[in-house]
Amino acid sequence: MDLSGKIISQLPEVSGSSKSGNAWRKQEFIVETGGQYPKKVCVSLWGDKIDQFGLKVGEQVNLSIEVESREYNGRWYTEVKAYKADRSQGAAGMPVGPPDVDTFYEAADEDKLPF
Repeated sequence: MDLSGKIISQLPEVSGSSKSGNAWRKQEFIVETGGQYPKKVCVSLWGDKIDQFGLKVGEQVNLSIEVESREYNGRWYTEVKAYKADRSQGAAGMPVGPPDVDTFYEAADEDKLPF
């Protein structure tokens, strides 16, 4: 599955050791999707992917994700994990998206408004 959107928040990194003594790290990001009804999704990165992807707040990204749910004490918990990240940027390094409204404003168009 793919998820596209803008990173709006970065949660603190969490680390620890598993029962077998292996160290682990997890970093979570909040991604806001586009469209008429934007959604906010908490996405996890694990281990070396945290440094490999180097995601930052404000970036437009396209994430390849997997969704997994687990049951614990009669309750279900769902996690969205990213395993691939692509930055949505144009050739000049600027984020791809709708242009600013001021870009298309011309004084001559004022007379053409129907109201």
